[in-house]
Amino acid sequence: MSEKNELSIKQRFGKAVRRRRRELDLSQEQLAERAELHRTYISNLERGELNPSLETMEKLANALDISIPAMFINYGIQVENESRKDC
Repeated sequence: MSEKNELSIKQRFGKAVRRRRRELDLSQEQLAERAELHRTYISNLERGELNPSLETMEKLANALDISIPAMFINYGIQVENESRKDC
């Protein structure tokens, strides 16, 4: 996978976290506390600057009261891949 695609998925995940956080009317600090993460980590993640681990994704999903699959489906994180047409 190219660096461009990797950045793209990080950015989409960060935007999904931000959108869900705002739907719940949470500050970055409140989300960080719920997820047991640092506020600056949340900020960097929402800007697409970090590549969260599966454990961190689980913490965030739990703190945002949503499943990981629902985040990917409801907030458009999935990668659109034209080669899927060939499958």
